[in-house]
Amino acid sequence: MGEIVMTEFLSLDGVVEAPGGEDFRYPNWSFEFDRGTEGERFKELGSLQASALLLGRVTYEGFASAWPQYEGELADKYNSMPKFVFSSTLENLEWTNTTVLRGDLREEVSQLTREIEGEISVPGSIRLVQGLLAEDLVDELHLMTFPVALGYGRTLWGQTPDKSAWNLTEATTYGDGVLVTIHQRRR
Repeated sequence: MGEIVMTEFLSLDGVVEAPGGEDFRYPNWSFEFDRGTEGERFKELGSLQASALLLGRVTYEGFASAWPQYEGELADKYNSMPKFVFSSTLENLEWTNTTVLRGDLREEVSQLTREIEGEISVPGSIRLVQGLLAEDLVDELHLMTFPVALGYGRTLWGQTPDKSAWNLTEATTYGDGVLVTIHQRRR
């Protein structure tokens, strides 16, 4: 059975919008902070242990335009692994092993977790993540909090139908004060 593992870069005030994107009031804001070698390795190891990627259309398009050009262990993993993208508009699947999901979020994700063994990684993909959280489909949160308050931008948490409890399983500070926390859904 698969587990949905969400990874987000966020500011102290909860902004997750475009941490490495240029089309934003504060372009590439997460790059202003050094995560250090150990912080980079933490992020890389989390990606390497995933069995599949689950993405929203915007994140998919960014990844699909970048990752096929890279080489190395992580690029090989991303480029060959199964990728599932939620989109009602995406037509051209340029990235290898990509499947578009257009159905009901709860049904599609439940089916994925039955079919895929291991971690189904959800990097970025704000709207998708908010939907997954609202439907209580996330098993684990990996939050990399950068020591900056942006005061502007989309935040991680939207309204949800009910409260949810999480167990903090890890907290580590890397580089320039970047706090990484891992939370597992308390069920």
